[in-house]
Amino acid sequence: MIKKVLTIAGSDPSGGAGIQADIKTITVHKMYAMSAITALTAQNTTGVYGIFDVTPEFVGQQIDCIFNDIRPDAVKIGMVSNGKIISTIADKLLLYKAENIVVDPVMVSTSGSRLLTEEATDMLLTKLLPVGTVITPNIPEAEAISGLTIKCKDDMVKAAEKISESIRGGVLIKGGHFEDTADDLLLANGKISWFTSERVENPNTHGTGCTLSSAIACNLAAGYTLVDSIVRAKDYITGALKAGLDLGKGRGPLEHTYKI
Repeated sequence: MIKKVLTIAGSDPSGGAGIQADIKTITVHKMYAMSAITALTAQNTTGVYGIFDVTPEFVGQQIDCIFNDIRPDAVKIGMVSNGKIISTIADKLLLYKAENIVVDPVMVSTSGSRLLTEEATDMLLTKLLPVGTVITPNIPEAEAISGLTIKCKDDMVKAAEKISESIRGGVLIKGGHFEDTADDLLLANGKISWFTSERVENPNTHGTGCTLSSAIACNLAAGYTLVDSIVRAKDYITGALKAGLDLGKGRGPLEHTYKI
């Protein structure tokens, strides 16, 4: 039986991030991709130029249709810019007792555009992050969630510990924003794990966070532990970056299909 993975996120018409990146990632992992769209965006490799939110009721209806027909083995949540939509998603996932939930708290895009309103931030922290099996903030997002400044690995540990005070799942802080390392930190069940990977010299990183969180969800769906899921997902990201795809005038997308 094929594994099923649901992505709940925004649409990227340029195909490098959001729903489009998630579906590519899930498909390459030989799983069945499903999607509930939270927002339409006008964006490309140079930036985000517009966001049009779907109504909370319609987001909920999409999730109902999925869980009442083809129950997912894992769920990835990406860009949600509206507090009411965030609340709806959290309520629905609790209602259906969803498993293997990966929350990528998308607050700022790769190009630097803010994607989460101030109004939605509190709902994200209090309702959505606590339902995650693991959350995957980058350095700026971890700073925003924890209220701490992160300049080094010790700061990453402190931020993860602070975030863990209010959520049950694991906290994976991605270190890619550091210049000298791409090491990531996982704090789960009181245990710290470091994931070391080579820094790939490739400026085309549009959708990297979306892709990593989707890959983690796929590996959780396949039955791997959280630690192994992260290792495998990071390997996939490294390969997608090394493939050297070069599209667009800004930060281009990854080569999601390099394995095919």
